Amino acid sequence: MKLLTAVTLILASSTAFARPAPLVSIPTHDAFFNSIAAHCGKAFEGKVMVDNTKGPSSFADKKLVMHVRKCTDTELQVPFHVGDDASRTWIITKTGSGLSLKHDHRHEDGTDDASTMYGGHTLDAGFAQMQSFPADQYSKELFVAQGIAQSVGNTWQMYIYPEVFTYRLIRQGREFKVDFDLTKPITPPVAPWGYEK
Repeated sequence: MKLLTAVTLILASSTAFARPAPLVSIPTHDAFFNSIAAHCGKAFEGKVMVDNTKGPSSFADKKLVMHVRKCTDTELQVPFHVGDDASRTWIITKTGSGLSLKHDHRHEDGTDDASTMYGGHTLDAGFAQMQSFPADQYSKELFVAQGIAQSVGNTWQMYIYPEVFTYRLIRQGREFKVDFDLTKPITPPVAPWGYEK
């Protein structure tokens, strides 16, 4: 009987310890995440509002589309199509310490680009409508290794309002901003490169 009781207690205690820890979050992060997730399955066309790079922009005269393609309780996958280029996917993740933004870049055959999974993590509460993602350490080291050390100062920002979603990149001397019209959903594009159809 004592052996049976001991075995029962061991099993019960191991079961208690097997429960995953809760993923915590704060209201502003939840509201921002949920506002994007509310558009899951929909795609929207965008327009470059600011691009102060020197020379012709690689985005000039190309159709820009964001597609809130896949949503879970903890992750949003949002491909950003530039014309026929389906190499970019924004990945927004709840981490338990805030929100992470990563840029998943792939080649047409699905293999990783040399410059992939760069991004940043929120450092504060932000706002329900806006979050900032300063470059994380992985990204800084990647940029230096690739000879684009000026990018270590990158901060990505995303804004979501009822009528517009904005993606913005800023650093000293550089700004790029695209606004997407959330009032006019369009036919979703094909899957981004490297993702299932």
